[in-house]
Amino acid sequence: MPSSAAVQPDAAFLAVVEAQSGQPVSRCFQCRKCTLGCPLAFAMDYTPNQVLRMVQLGLEEELMRSRTIWVCAACQTCTARCPNDIDVAHLMDTLRQLSHESGVAPAEPNVVAFHEAVLSSIRRHGRLFELGMVARYKLSTRDFLSDARLGWEMFRRGKLKFLPAGVRARGEIRAMFEKQQRKG
Repeated sequence: MPSSAAVQPDAAFLAVVEAQSGQPVSRCFQCRKCTLGCPLAFAMDYTPNQVLRMVQLGLEEELMRSRTIWVCAACQTCTARCPNDIDVAHLMDTLRQLSHESGVAPAEPNVVAFHEAVLSSIRRHGRLFELGMVARYKLSTRDFLSDARLGWEMFRRGKLKFLPAGVRARGEIRAMFEKQQRKG
């Protein structure tokens, strides 16, 4: 966490995050179970329990610029381990949304491009169409060849389908995206 001598808590940020996420962040008493179970804690600049504490203290700017909120894989391990029923993975998603809405340049820009490619694929096809998602991601990052060999191998083994699979509720899924877009 930031090494300032006297951190003054900002209850306003805590209130915004709790309202938007629906998560009782103020219940966290720093047991660290979320961090101890996190498979990506080694790649984060702040551990999950530190993120919760930073929200409690209102350290908005530090959180919005952190790598952690973009590195989180939303695997739900932290959520499953929390004795206070805080959905930490959902909280991380909320922090990503707040960061994106505030216009702060993300610490991990390729993760944002990946996130947008995944959502675009789901919006368009009703589910994730991996080959289309990868194509959109590669176009947005301009990183065309770094993992071409792996991509070819996955395609050759049938792991990347050439055409998207059909989905019955495609219209309902699009409606969900449209409803969210009208909210924002």
